[in-house]
Amino acid sequence: MTEDELVARIRERLRGVPDERILVGIGDDAAVWQPSRTNRSVITTDALVEGVHFDRALMSARDAGWRALASNLSDAAAMGARPVLATIALGFPPDTDPEWLLDAYDGIAELATRARCAVAGGDLTRAPAITFAITVVGEVRASNLKTRAGARPGDVVAVTGSLGASRAGLFVAKERPDPANDPAAANALAAFRTPQPRLREGRWLGASRSVRAMMDLSDGLSTDLARLCAASGCGAVVENVPVHPSARRIAELAGGDADPERWALDGGEDFELLVAIEKRAFAHLASRFRAHTGRELLRVGRITEEAGLRREDGAGIVASGWDHLR
Repeated sequence: MTEDELVARIRERLRGVPDERILVGIGDDAAVWQPSRTNRSVITTDALVEGVHFDRALMSARDAGWRALASNLSDAAAMGARPVLATIALGFPPDTDPEWLLDAYDGIAELATRARCAVAGGDLTRAPAITFAITVVGEVRASNLKTRAGARPGDVVAVTGSLGASRAGLFVAKERPDPANDPAAANALAAFRTPQPRLREGRWLGASRSVRAMMDLSDGLSTDLARLCAASGCGAVVENVPVHPSARRIAELAGGDADPERWALDGGEDFELLVAIEKRAFAHLASRFRAHTGRELLRVGRITEEAGLRREDGAGIVASGWDHLR
């Protein structure tokens, strides 16, 4: 298959993805996009590399494509933004089966359609390993933009869902290849292979003045909460680690050193949202969040003046989540 033939077949895969504001799309030297006049643009780039971020032995091509886009969409959600546009640079070894690449684009197209995010083009190149380098552009009202830097002492720290299921799914993919009769294993695998970026939740939380800081949980609660605190010039006390029921079940089956709380703290790739919320508004906001999304806003702890992360008893928490340089 030639490069032009592969591009043409990729374009076919993306035919149903919304593209109302693309003036020039796939096939030219660059895309042309009609931006909104009233919103700010949020731009995020993420690269997923085979052998580092995903393993073809543990997931399908469709799942790998879905997961690659989900990582970027989650970053847009964390800013309170609506994703509107993506470009994808795809690198692959010369002996890669083109059908695997096209199946990966099926996964990208499915999630892009759900998110109403246009795919405007990108690039194809040879590479030592399959690599998805994706850029997503989002839009958000200036008043709704959230960053990591707004948390204040006394704020409640919360997450949009329980944690550790993705790490449990990694264990299942490696050690328990047949989850058919085990709902916990099936749920964990789904969390690992096809994570759901919290786009609706991010936009809703972004619209609240009581939400002071927000980021996505891609590298683990221990690491990402430390980052939010560092950006805000504060610390945090962790009162509760909300562990996903599937993570508890899989850890129980795994036995040995498997610790579901450590999976929730350090496992990463849950793609829930981590938020700092004004204390007096938390209960009311959590109630409205439940009514609006059907999900729970789970309290994790509180922001403190003293730097660093620690538990209620004063024991320190080491940031032990994912770090590309470690």
